[in-house]
Amino acid sequence: MAWMTYISDWFEQDDWYEGLQRANMSQVRQVGLLAAGCQPWNKDVCAANGDRFAYCATLAIYIYQLDHRYNEFKLHAIMSEHKKTITAISWCPHNPDLFASGSADNLVIIWNVAEQKVIAKLNNTKGMPASLSWCWNTDNAVAFVAHRGPLFIWTISGPDGGVTVHRDAHNFLSDISIFRWHTQKRGKVVFGHIDGSLSIFQPGNRSQKHVLRPESLEGTDEEDPVTALEWDPLSTDYLLVANLNYGIRLVDSESLYCITTFNFPNAAASVQCLAWVPSAPGMFITGDSQVGVLRIWNVSRTTPIDNFKLKKTGFHCLHVLNSPPRKKFSIQSPTKNHYTSSTSEAVPPPMLTQNQAFSLPPGHAVCCFLDGGVGLYDMGAKKWDFLRDMGHVETIFDCKFKPDDPNLLATASFDGTIKVWDINTLTAVYTSPGNEGVIYSLSWAPGDLNCIAGATSQNGAFIWDIKKGKMVQRFNEHGKNGVYCIAWSHKDSKRIATCSDDGFCIIRTIDGKVLHKYKHPTAVFGCDWSQNNNSVRIWDYTQDACISILSGHTAPVRGLMWNSEIPYLLISGSWDYTIKVWDTRGGICLDTVYDHGADVYGLTCHPSRPFTMASCSRDSTVRLWSLTPLITPLQINILADRSWEEIIGNTDYAIQQGTPPLLCGKVSRDIKQEIEKLTGSPRVKKLRWFSQCLSPPGGSDNLWNLVAVIRGQDDSLLPQNYCKGIMHLKHLIKFRTSEAQELTTVKMSKFGGGIGVPTTEERLKEAAEIHLRLGQIQRYCELMVELGEWDKALSIAPGVSVKYWKKLMQRRADQLIQEDKDDVIPYCIAIGDVKKLVNFFMSRGQLKEALLVAQAACEGNMQTLHVSTPKGSSYSDDICREDFNELLHTVTKELAEWYFQDGRAVLAACCHLAVDDIELAMTYLLRGNELELAICVGAVLGESAAPATHYALELLARKCMMISIWNLAADLLLMIPDNELHLVKLCAFYPGCTEEINDLHEKCKLPTVEECMQLAETARADGNIFEAIKYYLLSQEPEKALPIGIDFIKEYINSSNWTLDTIYPVLDLLSYIRTEKLLLHTCTEARNELLILCGYIGALLAIRRQYQSIVPALYEYTSQLLKRREVSVPLKIEHLSEELDAWRVCTQSINLSSEESPYTSPSESQRMVYTSLLKKLKEEPLRGTIGPDYVTGSNLPSHSDIHISCLTGLKIQGPVYFLEDGKSAISLNDALMWAKVNPFSPLGTGIRLNPF
Repeated sequence: MAWMTYISDWFEQDDWYEGLQRANMSQVRQVGLLAAGCQPWNKDVCAANGDRFAYCATLAIYIYQLDHRYNEFKLHAIMSEHKKTITAISWCPHNPDLFASGSADNLVIIWNVAEQKVIAKLNNTKGMPASLSWCWNTDNAVAFVAHRGPLFIWTISGPDGGVTVHRDAHNFLSDISIFRWHTQKRGKVVFGHIDGSLSIFQPGNRSQKHVLRPESLEGTDEEDPVTALEWDPLSTDYLLVANLNYGIRLVDSESLYCITTFNFPNAAASVQCLAWVPSAPGMFITGDSQVGVLRIWNVSRTTPIDNFKLKKTGFHCLHVLNSPPRKKFSIQSPTKNHYTSSTSEAVPPPMLTQNQAFSLPPGHAVCCFLDGGVGLYDMGAKKWDFLRDMGHVETIFDCKFKPDDPNLLATASFDGTIKVWDINTLTAVYTSPGNEGVIYSLSWAPGDLNCIAGATSQNGAFIWDIKKGKMVQRFNEHGKNGVYCIAWSHKDSKRIATCSDDGFCIIRTIDGKVLHKYKHPTAVFGCDWSQNNNSVRIWDYTQDACISILSGHTAPVRGLMWNSEIPYLLISGSWDYTIKVWDTRGGICLDTVYDHGADVYGLTCHPSRPFTMASCSRDSTVRLWSLTPLITPLQINILADRSWEEIIGNTDYAIQQGTPPLLCGKVSRDIKQEIEKLTGSPRVKKLRWFSQCLSPPGGSDNLWNLVAVIRGQDDSLLPQNYCKGIMHLKHLIKFRTSEAQELTTVKMSKFGGGIGVPTTEERLKEAAEIHLRLGQIQRYCELMVELGEWDKALSIAPGVSVKYWKKLMQRRADQLIQEDKDDVIPYCIAIGDVKKLVNFFMSRGQLKEALLVAQAACEGNMQTLHVSTPKGSSYSDDICREDFNELLHTVTKELAEWYFQDGRAVLAACCHLAVDDIELAMTYLLRGNELELAICVGAVLGESAAPATHYALELLARKCMMISIWNLAADLLLMIPDNELHLVKLCAFYPGCTEEINDLHEKCKLPTVEECMQLAETARADGNIFEAIKYYLLSQEPEKALPIGIDFIKEYINSSNWTLDTIYPVLDLLSYIRTEKLLLHTCTEARNELLILCGYIGALLAIRRQYQSIVPALYEYTSQLLKRREVSVPLKIEHLSEELDAWRVCTQSINLSSEESPYTSPSESQRMVYTSLLKKLKEEPLRGTIGPDYVTGSNLPSHSDIHISCLTGLKIQGPVYFLEDGKSAISLNDALMWAKVNPFSPLGTGIRLNPF
């Protein structure tokens, strides 16, 4: 296996334990990412291949990949290596794992997407690679060109590796704006120029330079740049060309003749991007650069077939995916009945308008817009599969949470806009008008003013009113000098301070009256600048002296932030791309975060969640972080219901060296005051309020609202935003109906909406869809009638009643008669309203038709429709309800799994709480490693959550062992009712001196060390193996337990009918032997046998829990130890290999994605091996813990912090866990699963793994 190459050294040596560190992971958890938008500066900035698409921001490339299980695109990787603006990207046509990128610093990079790494670099490319493309005629060459040429071709590898110049493509008279290789005709290439002309080169043919300029330019010096070029995929010679002003032409590159010029609906329309639709011969699409209109064209017509307005802002670039994503669910069409009778159901022919006759087959277009928005549009279904609206496209200099609504975060950028984001949904909700130059700083207005002040590079400062969507005030006292910082006073809402490049700090009123002007370098209130060096200096303003220098950053520090609750915790962001967290008491760096891909600028703290922080960077992203792991002992004090003195303190005491963390800020003081006002037991409120304070956003509020509903809280106490999250089942219909009514009432409103507000028609459609899903069919029908969609209304109306359907048919007939339309005939006949139809014909003078209808009615051919209901229905109401209930839970589980796989375990738990499935909700929290939250919720929900709460307490106690807070571990375990065995394990592992061990024994109500030795000897003499092992582990000589336990297990494994549940309790207990005893030279053989048995039993447990990703690694680990260590255990490498193969082949339907090799059926012997394996496993005792662990942030890619897993050999996505050698890394998800089934490290050292 791949991982063995990394760590095989560990298996060679039995006693190499010197210099081992404690395994560790980052204490700062990434919990959210606001990705950058697509840059609007260069042409080829989006690309697609297979089930991936990519776009580039200024400095990084974002790769999205199709998740086949849920049929949606997810951010897979952020490729960041360029230090200057990326100019172009191109996907390799022959290998979907490779793509190339070029940048303004004369650099071309080849990337491997699957491995997320750089595989080749070309520096100093003799001019900026303004345009770049893989060569279609060779597998490993990339072509790039500077403005006037020449065209360089870089062969990446092989004997001909290196850069050559294209024989003909040089000495152009006009700059090149874009070029394209022909996909079929080897070596054929076309260039588009700024002057509007084309240059075409083909091996064996005469070069054609600067030909086919638009007719309107002939004989002039005017320019009309070529904005888009695409070869016709079905022709060797035809080419689509777009010029900025002239529009689109189809030209023949051989005869140099313009075949067709396409006409736009109006003069304002402008095209800068176009793409052929590979699945529809002769069809292409264009994006309007003025407004977001996508136009569909066919080469046989000069006007567009269809127009879709997708956004207000214009298109920047387009790319059509060659193979549209396959849908997860496909509906089988019924088999056709070849026998046709007069009563057979006819298959209706499609009713096509002229334009619909050209209707698009399913196709997906990657659309990038001028405001940075990126989306994937399904042209067949006419809907977005994915849309990321309004991303920043340049450096983000500042970010601030809104003080009175911390769910909103504002960001200020080099791109001249301020954007406001909802941090729960990670979407942009407002954007400023733009064109402000660079915005360096922002400050929210105090209270509910809903304004933001911004500071710019050349346009002074401004106030932006968010609701009005415009600038309401400007300040120009600094002239054209850059304003670097702005601060709105929260004590006096009429005052704003700015400081500028001109050395002045100015304090003014919001109407512009200057109150004070301070010349730098005197003290500047509210503007705190880091000096241009690589250190952070801490000053005591009472002493006017520098009291500490924190060294560690390797470039200037730009962002600084004190934590508002822990007074010694300082966070710094630097131009060295890192964020560091400092304990300023000793100048120690507690953690370094490497996830940003460029200089870190702004840091801000969430006002009501003091351990949630946001950072922004030159990489154009905003990232959300949780600092809670830094204060684990404090969290456990709250869970263990310790006294206030161990939770909240004063600053003077908290900043003393060695003091455990204490909360000293306003948020915690407010919680304490509220709790002290409560009568009765305040524990429930205390757990909830502290849990919300310490948890990051992203579902914890939603979770606690659902817990309150389950506990019977009155609905009137639910917060206003409750209906925006996952609602409890009993509220779903009520709130959604209310939402539909709200959408409907908008038609009566006299006020229009602002930018991007849906039209009345769109709102009514949305309301109708909600009503339909709620089963409110009549309301749906009425809204459809209002929208003029009678056919939809009438087709659904019988679901209300036949009487209603007839009434609706009559209304439609009346309307058609008024409109004098023939369409009335079938309606009247269907409802048997002969009189109405006869009168209709007579009024139009169609007497023969009137006669015919009257005659038919007389002969009994037209009857009023009657529907009979069968008596004694086969389903009773109860059975129906049961079926629906089962269906509801199936849907809930699927939705929960979708959230969970997206790294949002808390929202997955919310899904189950919404249908009162407390047990499953709790297990999702456990699988997401949200242990503290699980214990809080479990303590509040009581008995129904007890099994999961107890397991969470056990895992959290293991976490306490890692950070050596043994008393707290004991307090947690004492909260479990049947806790003796858990306390035995804790005391057995405790590494203190005899006196300290006896103190812990006393707390846990266990005998002293000396008494345990006697009890062990007695139990051994009585033949009570388990008791003997237990008491030996608690004695002064715990190593005596090893041979007894191991011999017992070996004897059992030798028998043919052993099960996991008979062996595991003994093995689990043995694994808690103190590490220093296990590592004794005298225990070498016993240690090796224990590691092998734990590895094998761990593999079986992993199979039982469906931890698919670590099963092969556990088998391989066990085999390697068997091969390399001297042991006598009843396990053979061949047998392990057989079991692993049998497991693989018998579970391949679970393990394989739809993309992998076809299913191969297991052999008879493999079935037998797998069947005997399952007999040993039995069932997992705790329902719902089956399935992999997936922590928050597992899907969030980092930029620059790349680690390879020593278990899989692949790049780790999400949080990383470092093993005890300080080098080997595995994903935190794999570490959690490994530790739950095998307590010892994958390195085979005998050191316990503790990633909780």
